[in-house]
Amino acid sequence: MPTLTKILIQTGTLPSFVIFLLLGYNGANAKPSQPNILFICTDDQAAWAIGASGNDQAITPHMDRLASQSAYLVNSFVTTPVCSPSRAATLTGQYGYEVGVHNWYKPTDQTNGLDPTVTTFAETLRDAGYRTGLVGKWHLGMNDRFYPTLQGFDYFMGHRHGGFKVVDPELEEMGKEKTYAGLTADILANHAIGFIENHLNQSEDQPFLLCWHTRAPHFRWLPVAPEDSEPYSDDFEISIPEYPDLDTVSVTRMMREYLMSTRSVDRNLGRVLDALDELNIADNTVVIYTSDHGYNMGHHGIWHKGNGKWILNHEVPATHNVAKDYRPNMYDHSIRVPSLVRWPGVTEPGTRILQTTSNLDWFPTLLDMAGVKKSETLNLRGHSLTPLLRGESPESWDHHMYSFYSSSKEYAVQFVDEIRMVRSDRWKLVRYLRAPERDELFDLANDPNESKNQIANPEYVKVIEALHARIVHQMTLTDDPALPLLND
Repeated sequence: MPTLTKILIQTGTLPSFVIFLLLGYNGANAKPSQPNILFICTDDQAAWAIGASGNDQAITPHMDRLASQSAYLVNSFVTTPVCSPSRAATLTGQYGYEVGVHNWYKPTDQTNGLDPTVTTFAETLRDAGYRTGLVGKWHLGMNDRFYPTLQGFDYFMGHRHGGFKVVDPELEEMGKEKTYAGLTADILANHAIGFIENHLNQSEDQPFLLCWHTRAPHFRWLPVAPEDSEPYSDDFEISIPEYPDLDTVSVTRMMREYLMSTRSVDRNLGRVLDALDELNIADNTVVIYTSDHGYNMGHHGIWHKGNGKWILNHEVPATHNVAKDYRPNMYDHSIRVPSLVRWPGVTEPGTRILQTTSNLDWFPTLLDMAGVKKSETLNLRGHSLTPLLRGESPESWDHHMYSFYSSSKEYAVQFVDEIRMVRSDRWKLVRYLRAPERDELFDLANDPNESKNQIANPEYVKVIEALHARIVHQMTLTDDPALPLLND
């Protein structure tokens, strides 16, 4: 079946949903011991936007309940601080630029998308006997040749582009578009529950993989249900970061709305978790909760993510490669995400994992959970987290991680640059390859808020050299198209 799928992709002779109907599905390869997998990926959720992080501003009882039943990956990061390339890395286990995804995709882009010849974890698990579904955000190609059912998903309901309406959205189910009445957060949760129920009605013995990709808490944040906004009434004192000349009025309003939106995810998470209990499958269902990247809300004087925007009481002028009021960045707030794993019977509830992990690790981890042998042809860049989830602490665990952010002239409305970063548990080096005057070095041990750039400090020349060598190594290993810029 995978070979036929690739041929159909490349010929482009049929719409993707028709191909799915023609191919059908054979679950004969399923193993009775394989767990169901619910993979939840929220949109723009910061690591601090969950009560379990210690932030009492984030009122998220269901996320906190899941955290108490799970392993909490405290130092979980993503390879890119914007949507599409981060999601590509999660699905393929490779860096976005390795699979044709460099930056986030505009709704009008009919040309670019996730390389359909690259294998996703959905394809691998489907071939291993899983029924696979995606409910929610795709954002990895608008053209039919990038359709989710051609990337390993038996079922798709959601939207292909990035931003979309919070209420009464236009969504599609298996290629058929329809306007749905109600709050998008609730509609997507309804279909996530519906996928699980329908699957169990068809086959209780076959395992499922459901990727539930929420729309929230992506901007715009409102409207939300009354119960989601209720805790954040005007008399609720919102705490915001401190920064010189910060527009505190705007940040306060936006923080309140952002946390309301996060609660819409939380409330629906509770509904989905309750459904697992009511269907008596919670004990055989792995639940993974994470996000596509982090978020700033006044932190460092900006809001948004890697393509941050200044939110100050004055304008910040444009430079030769950055538009007015933009602040491209690789701050931890932009790349750190909340990550939880509930693996009944394997992971000790309430475990806190301190090792550095990334979204590249999800693919090999899912294979291990499903008992599927990893093929070397997959070229996976991450490592399975199963030793950590089983309570082991490998001494050889590498705390370094490499991230990138590419923005071409097509996205010059924000900035044009090739940013490369390497982070250890002590240091972070950020290289702006088209604007080296922006380079940054942060001492994370003594400056966790990344407030003091040490790039010009002569004491750290050897630190910079060592970290730079790691960047060069990763760029070379992954055939990074920006590698020639190092010699410019």
